Amino acid sequence: MTRQHQDDDNDDNDAGRPGPVPDRRPDALTSYGSFAPRDNPPPPLQHAKPASTRALAPDLLRGFLMLAMALDHTALALNTWEHGTGRGTEMDGAVVARWNRPAAYAVRTLTHLCAPGFTFLLGVGVVFLGRSRTHLGWSTARIARYFAVRAAVLTLVGVVLGLLVTGGAVWFMNFVLFALAVDYFLAGMLWLAMTRSEPLLARAVERILPEAKEGEDGDGGEVGSLLRRAAAPERSTRADAVSWHVHNALLFVLGVVTIWWNIWLSPSGGHCQLQSNAGVSLLNEFSAADGPQLPSTPGVSKSPFLGIWFWVVQTEHVMSAFPPLAWLSFAILGLLYARVDLARPWSRRAVLLSHCAAGLLFALFFVLTRVLRFGNLSENCLHTPANDAHPQRNPYLVSVQAFLYIVKYPPDVAFWAFTLAGNFFLLALFGGLPVRVARRLTMLLDFGRAALFFYIVHLFLVFIVGAVVVPLLGHDVGIPNPNNPNKSIGIDSLWAYLAIWSTCMLLLWPVTRWYGRFKGTKPADSIWRFF
Repeated sequence: MTRQHQDDDNDDNDAGRPGPVPDRRPDALTSYGSFAPRDNPPPPLQHAKPASTRALAPDLLRGFLMLAMALDHTALALNTWEHGTGRGTEMDGAVVARWNRPAAYAVRTLTHLCAPGFTFLLGVGVVFLGRSRTHLGWSTARIARYFAVRAAVLTLVGVVLGLLVTGGAVWFMNFVLFALAVDYFLAGMLWLAMTRSEPLLARAVERILPEAKEGEDGDGGEVGSLLRRAAAPERSTRADAVSWHVHNALLFVLGVVTIWWNIWLSPSGGHCQLQSNAGVSLLNEFSAADGPQLPSTPGVSKSPFLGIWFWVVQTEHVMSAFPPLAWLSFAILGLLYARVDLARPWSRRAVLLSHCAAGLLFALFFVLTRVLRFGNLSENCLHTPANDAHPQRNPYLVSVQAFLYIVKYPPDVAFWAFTLAGNFFLLALFGGLPVRVARRLTMLLDFGRAALFFYIVHLFLVFIVGAVVVPLLGHDVGIPNPNNPNKSIGIDSLWAYLAIWSTCMLLLWPVTRWYGRFKGTKPADSIWRFF
């Protein structure tokens, strides 16, 4: 990325900031990994100059995901439809008895890309922030402290939001910010550890690589000594490359393990019990007037201190829909993506093809999870009329809805593959746009560059708007209202829903744009840049 827009994880960049900016282009970073160049860095590779849309694509993706997320939350605020593709939250152990209406299914499936995309871009941002702060002269301890402080701020914001939403009934609520905070900190510590281990491994590899022997090819004495010295930079380059590839392989393996442990740690092994609650809605439970009611699904933990890390937790005063370690894989793969992106100045064609190739590989893997029935937390969960009419068939191949049904709480392997494929295809789309077109998508850029600010403000806006317009324009839709579970009033007109969502986004745009410019005037360690 020619202008490293992601100085922070998923919401911070130096766009528009006055003053000199350190050179952080990929072609200015000659080492393979995330450590400073060695005494004999490899020569820069000759490639086409990368297009500037590479710097815009992640911001465009993040902005797009913000709009999609707001679609989901607006439907909740207006009580337009049930929150889930199967008319209930997509949880480990939740039976699906019927599918949601087509528009609801499409919107919910689209919004599945949001949390994985945010966490993935968070991991990408860790690498960019670490490199940029290193170039500013920050020590390892100062960078680690920054990661810790930012994680604490994210957690605090989430706690305050939870207290406000529930009127103090829930003491600790984790919609997503706590998970992002923990994953951000862990990804940051992993990156810092690799800045130490990667050069150590490179030096170890360099010592065991064969040296040019004196007298080789008949040359000895002074000539042989000159040949050995000439070969030293080549050995150093090879050692750097070996270390870089080894660390990338370790990141990939760690990314696979940290998503697969959601399957291994499932209380039911990913198999549903027919007596499970098929209509669980986490967000409805959060706002229940007489306190939260624990669903009977086996994937919900009642231990707030131990269960919060890997499982969905619902107790009287602690509610967590996003267990941090269940989502860690996306942040780790973000680290891997950023390392590859910064390894060399990729051409625009290479960027486009590589994103498409990655998307196709993850899409193929998703298809395999359906056909071969592995990596799913929804075995024996699909009991719609169509599924029950064909009990001998592969349940995921009975209908399009069944094929695309994935478990989000916690994410299963099928969810992981599906959402990463979608995010890579979107990166290919945005990265392939002509620069003049990409720069005109200012709404996406503004939302993407002040994402946490947008997240906080949009929650208040859409739910305040919902509280005002639903009593005025709504009618009985047969669905308990999240804001008032004792009533079932809502706005189920698709066009009214889209009009209200569009109006809210237009109202948020100038405010978010202003904040993005405001934080761009602050120093690198300012708390305002956290938002």
